[in-house]
Amino acid sequence: MDSTLPRAASAARRRRRLQSRIREGLRDLTVQIALLNHQVGNHLELRDADLECLDLVSRYGPIGPTALAKRAGLHPATLTGVLDRLERGGWVIRTPNPSDRRAILVQVLKDREAEVVQMFSALNTAIDGICSEYDDSELTMITEFLHRVAREGQRATDDLAES
Repeated sequence: MDSTLPRAASAARRRRRLQSRIREGLRDLTVQIALLNHQVGNHLELRDADLECLDLVSRYGPIGPTALAKRAGLHPATLTGVLDRLERGGWVIRTPNPSDRRAILVQVLKDREAEVVQMFSALNTAIDGICSEYDDSELTMITEFLHRVAREGQRATDDLAES
């Protein structure tokens, strides 16, 4: 009897279990990050969508409202309300776009950005500790994996938005 068949089936089961554990881990991470973001928003008196947009402006700004709405997956009218709240709260400013005076750019006010960074400092410190347990090649692989998963998440989001 050929013993390679049971070994191959066992290896395939083990692989499926590992992939399932990765998907479960990503779902757990998504939930925990959402809960943390919600708590941060509560402390800063920001709605969840406002905090998400603030993060996007921080990462990609200065950014135009149309580009921000696309990145956030929000209708432009909804984004206008978000930006109005963020501006009233002193989180962002809208300035004329130097390359097109008819358009505006949104940017985060740096002194307020520090408040958000402080709220995530415990998690960032914990992540630094976790990363210290891996060598550079492992961190490179983890980084590549996370970026690839994020790209596929964006692709799945775009596909759902178009259907």
